[in-house]
Amino acid sequence: MSGESGKTHRPAAFLDRDGTIVRDVGYARSPDDLELLPGAAAGIEQLRERGFLIIVITNQSGIGRGMLTENDYQLQVARLDQLLGSSARPDAHYHCPHHPTEALGVYKISCSCRKPAPGLFLKAAAEWNIDMNASIAVGDSPRDIEAARAAGIFACARIGDAGLDNFTKAVDEALRRLSRLDR
Repeated sequence: MSGESGKTHRPAAFLDRDGTIVRDVGYARSPDDLELLPGAAAGIEQLRERGFLIIVITNQSGIGRGMLTENDYQLQVARLDQLLGSSARPDAHYHCPHHPTEALGVYKISCSCRKPAPGLFLKAAAEWNIDMNASIAVGDSPRDIEAARAAGIFACARIGDAGLDNFTKAVDEALRRLSRLDR
């Protein structure tokens, strides 16, 4: 399917970071705080082999709360890319540093990019010419799924739901849901 710009629409796998790709440690402050969850790298590699762009969408209110800086976060992005390796490295990372009540200064806002709002998904879709109907989303929180659905992605799976206790199982479920939508 081609868009108005002549570029081909591509499917994407929208993945939450903390609790989905890496262990959730509360507020990661250092690149050393990132530890891949079992199956994450192999699962992402398989998604890429199936033609999915890999897009990380993450709330990072620790920035807005003053626990780390934007530069600290970018060092974490570089570390995650290194941990995943070239075959599973995300195509893009999108983050929201805001929080409507707990952040400081300019970060203390109600925004359209903080999940469960779909702003980051929609921004990625526009920048990467993504076919949302052919895309999947995997997260570990209800807000991850709510944001994905608000952005038009209906093949979603949440780690922690019954039978979906790890990344691989959640990805498999999201792909099953996508195949049912594609009839």
